Amino acid sequence: MKEIDLTRNKQLGEFLKIRRSRLHPEKVGLPYGSRRRTAGLRREEVAQLVGVSVDWYTWLEQGRDINVSSQVLEELGRVLQLTASERRHLFLLARQSIPLDCIEDQNQVSSALQQFLDFQDPNPAYVTNLRWDIVAWNRGACKVFGDYNKMSELERNSVWRTFTSFYMKGMLDNWEEHGKRRLAQFRASYGRYIDDPWWSEMIDKLLKESKEFREWWPRHDVLDTPEGRKLLYHPKIGELILGHLSFQVSDSPDLLVTIHMPETQETLEKLKKLLD
Repeated sequence: MKEIDLTRNKQLGEFLKIRRSRLHPEKVGLPYGSRRRTAGLRREEVAQLVGVSVDWYTWLEQGRDINVSSQVLEELGRVLQLTASERRHLFLLARQSIPLDCIEDQNQVSSALQQFLDFQDPNPAYVTNLRWDIVAWNRGACKVFGDYNKMSELERNSVWRTFTSFYMKGMLDNWEEHGKRRLAQFRASYGRYIDDPWWSEMIDKLLKESKEFREWWPRHDVLDTPEGRKLLYHPKIGELILGHLSFQVSDSPDLLVTIHMPETQETLEKLKKLLD
């Protein structure tokens, strides 16, 4: 077994042991007797509640190389009363697909994050969720990429907008390269949540609406890293040369913040003028 797998198995066992020790027997309907050495659940009690043998569960906590099904992990999460974040961590340690109900559908941002976006003006800045929906933005983003306040939820999906918006196609210097890159990023995300029906519905819509999407989707290109530079031709202020920085929000890791920054003084002045 590889060393990384040994480490992962050990971490899984320790995680289960700690969560077991923190759960009071009365919370799972078991009597709390005076003969208990600790306040937590015993291994045999967890095994009984989950429906596995005591030996098997003991091996799991000891970090042995045994296969754990998603069904058993679901039962462990239920019995140990894990939160969504804890269940997600459990599945990751066990190298299993994350359940859909552990994936937070982030459509709103905190007031602090919105204030951060507003402070970036005139630089266009926005936040996307796991589905590549733009869920928050500043004035600069609206002035450059279109008024998100007036768009429907579907129109605010950056993949949908890339392939169906004449405005975006006309503004991007190399739309084809951008479209292929965005599609590859979209497929990388889709691979993580392939069981979520939202993705198949969105893919069907894109296949119907865009001949480029129909042509490129079968290629199975995958890309996790965002692009680093854009050359835009804005209908009001002309050429814009923008680099950008993307990063995850620490307390909402399913959200990605993207800030576009002018690479020339001329671009900066144009952005200021556009906001005024």
